[in-house]
Amino acid sequence: MKTKQLGTTSVSFSAIGLGGMPLSLSGRPSESDAIAVVHRALALGVTLLDTADSYCQDETDKHHNERLLFKALQQYSGDTSQVMIATKGGLMRPNGSWTRNGNPDHLRKTIRESFEALGGKQAIALWQYHAPDPEYSISASLAPVREAVDAGLIRYVGVSNFSVEQIRQARDVVEIVSVQNQYNPWYREPERDGVLAYCQQESLTFLPWSPLGGSRRVKNLPEIQAIAQLAQTKGISVYCLILAWLMAKSPCVVPIPGASKVGSIEDSVKAADVSLSAIEVEQIDQVTSV
Repeated sequence: MKTKQLGTTSVSFSAIGLGGMPLSLSGRPSESDAIAVVHRALALGVTLLDTADSYCQDETDKHHNERLLFKALQQYSGDTSQVMIATKGGLMRPNGSWTRNGNPDHLRKTIRESFEALGGKQAIALWQYHAPDPEYSISASLAPVREAVDAGLIRYVGVSNFSVEQIRQARDVVEIVSVQNQYNPWYREPERDGVLAYCQQESLTFLPWSPLGGSRRVKNLPEIQAIAQLAQTKGISVYCLILAWLMAKSPCVVPIPGASKVGSIEDSVKAADVSLSAIEVEQIDQVTSV
């Protein structure tokens, strides 16, 4: 597995990560099946596992995915010393819905709970503020994050769903090494709003969430003739092709596709070895433009 560097740190991880969210939402697989997915990812060389305190069914189930990933690591027979779990905080799941909560007291509490869910012995490798809450300034919300870094609960910090200006504000409070925003062929806002260019310029890792465009897009992908033909020519799946497209957009991009089946992550990791020409990238650009 090829590797990428986390921001300007000395930490390296796999060029393809595993998104843990599908393993913990409604309709999730059994715990044994979920752990099998994580173990297969690890066996394939994946060393970046992305999660969040809110990857659960509702508030009564909070931190489910963090506990699941930690349990999977504990049960894995291979070397996990290089595996990094990246988590997030700042979203709530009342009755299964999604709401923002940037209250500093809440963030201080959930950081501690995430630390415990992930074993309670080592600093959280990467903690990301899940989404800015307009009810609180970014500096106020990130103050307890800065405290947690100083206290040794968090090693590195990232942000999610942030604009360039918001990233700048965050960097005034604490060092930022990564940005996780939505990005896929049908949602190219990071190309238009300057976030992707800023990350590349500032050597910040960019983690695209929803890299395949969501369930509806995934279902319809094989029906896009140009994509299906290009994937066939390269001997890969259409899903693998889209992940390769993302990585071709910038060297700072590290896709974190979710998976709830072993076959899904087996297919995704193949994208790390796929090279696309500028013409092929443009072909995908054109047939997915909206």
